[in-house]
Amino acid sequence: QVQLVESGGDSVQAGGSLTLSCGVFGYAYSRASMGWFRQAPGKEREGVAGIDSDGSTSYADSVKGRFTISRDKVKNTLYLQMNSLKPEDTAMYYCAADFRSSRRLLRGSDFAYWGQGTQVTVSS
Repeated sequence: QVQLVESGGDSVQAGGSLTLSCGVFGYAYSRASMGWFRQAPGKEREGVAGIDSDGSTSYADSVKGRFTISRDKVKNTLYLQMNSLKPEDTAMYYCAADFRSSRRLLRGSDFAYWGQGTQVTVSS
């Protein structure tokens, strides 16, 4: 049984920073493709950033240059460093994992395992 647990969500002012964490339990984390997704009220879920087992990354255009995804294979933890936050970054953020090859890192349908989410609210 794979379990993903997010933390780090908070309310911040525009221009601020947050770091989200996602602990992965129950499987070979080092082999997983991992992703961060978000969903704002009334909007579709969107891929924010993803990282493959070999360290290659992908970012949504809206967060490039502001967000950084990283993973610690010793701690079985995925991170999302978010800088220069904007009100439009307000959403529930989810981490996701999959252990099959060739995942499209920003496509939610390519991921089988999901966390419960952590709320990020950015005020202007």
